[in-house]
Amino acid sequence: MRTFGGFRSGDKFFYGEVRGNDVHVLARPYWIDIEPTGEVQRLADVDVDLPVAPSKLIAVGLNYSDHIAEMKRTPLGTPLIWFKAPSSLLPHGDAIEITWPEHRTDFEVELAIVIGVPAKNVTVKDALDHVFGYTIGLDISDRDLQKAEKQFGRCKSFDTYSPVGPFVYSDVDVSDLSIELWQNGELRQQARTSQMIYSVAQIVSFVSQSMTLLRGDVILTGTPSGVGPIHAGDQLEAIIGNWPPLRNSVVNAPPRDLDWRSCWNFGGANLIDFPYIPATEIFRIRDATFEERSVP
Repeated sequence: MRTFGGFRSGDKFFYGEVRGNDVHVLARPYWIDIEPTGEVQRLADVDVDLPVAPSKLIAVGLNYSDHIAEMKRTPLGTPLIWFKAPSSLLPHGDAIEITWPEHRTDFEVELAIVIGVPAKNVTVKDALDHVFGYTIGLDISDRDLQKAEKQFGRCKSFDTYSPVGPFVYSDVDVSDLSIELWQNGELRQQARTSQMIYSVAQIVSFVSQSMTLLRGDVILTGTPSGVGPIHAGDQLEAIIGNWPPLRNSVVNAPPRDLDWRSCWNFGGANLIDFPYIPATEIFRIRDATFEERSVP
């Protein structure tokens, strides 16, 4: 198993390979080429930063049967995928900022895939040849928005809602690893990756049928049961196998000083910059007698 990551020393950011207590600095991102510069820094002397910089951050839902049950959903028969904003990525050690503290906002621990070779229409048999490695991820989710909007993009894409790290591991078998989430020292989620409905190879193949996966892209593979709410002051620890844990604290985001009556103008109508905008209001632009309709 080889270990890679993103690091910061002062104002300098770099990618490197961890070997023992040292970080061997790389000339470019490891998913593009592993070319050491010859510079070596002590791991203890650098800060661990984001280990990934994807063009796309893709999430998979409903991939553990027990989680499907707890969410009162039914299996779809295919992987459920959606996009998360790459701007939601958060490194190990940084704080998750709850955008709307009055909403229920949940933790979800997940195995994350890092793509190493572009993939388009790949077979399940060949899919793992396109994987560089794996890391630990959290899919922080605003359940109030998720229920109101019936789609997953916005409720999971606020800044800091995708902690990832601390490192990325290559040459590792992830088919049957333990996966856990600890909250304030209490075990909340516990499963094994072998319980995933769709394997890593099946997920990569499926996603590649819809879009080209590029080097460095990240796919979150779904969470097991036990998801629960987070609150300011929480300490979260996500663990997969014997990898170093991903640790993040939780705070409330600074309050927004906005006049919601004038903050967003849509087609001449003022709409609210509030937790969510009902779909019927988006179409109620100018005509007070507009017939209500909804979006799927």
